[in-house]
Amino acid sequence: MERNRLARQIIDTCLEMTRLGLNQGTAGNVSVRYQGGMLITPTGIPYEKLTESHIVFIDADGQHEQGKLPSSEWRFHMAAYQTRQDANAVVHNHAVHCTAVSILNRPIPAIHYMIAAAGGNSIPCAPYATFGTRELSDHVAVALKNRKATLLQHHGLIACEENLDKALWLAHEVEVLAQLYLSTLAIVDPVPGTG
Repeated sequence: MERNRLARQIIDTCLEMTRLGLNQGTAGNVSVRYQGGMLITPTGIPYEKLTESHIVFIDADGQHEQGKLPSSEWRFHMAAYQTRQDANAVVHNHAVHCTAVSILNRPIPAIHYMIAAAGGNSIPCAPYATFGTRELSDHVAVALKNRKATLLQHHGLIACEENLDKALWLAHEVEVLAQLYLSTLAIVDPVPGTG
């Protein structure tokens, strides 16, 4: 697919992520696999002001286009693509319920059959590391080895899928599961049938 079309899809995904209440401000980021590397949102530009020309190409060696600054989280996007050969799109956000579960440093257990959408019987929580670091991308690679989504401790979540629509759908589904989990934890802990 041509670059401008993919860039437009990235922007539309960012706007929809905000509309769905999955993100605040410029906190999240979105990418697609492209020409051996990826196209990714830039750092610090509000989604509503993004144009196709703002979207940054990063090659397989981590080199980005001159004059453009990619999201500080580009390393874990690259780690997701290296780990998940089936993934062509990555969505990262700071959805409130996912982030709350990540603060508890817990995986989301099999509280509902839709947990399988993430590729297993739980959604892991990758250990904390400072945003943008190689350490965080290493944690992401381990967490995504057998899953399509993971929480990031004290941070948010990542979802990867074969295209942007599916990645955004999965990110939204994980947020719903996190909300269900937190609602149940308010009544009983541990949640019956999950351990």
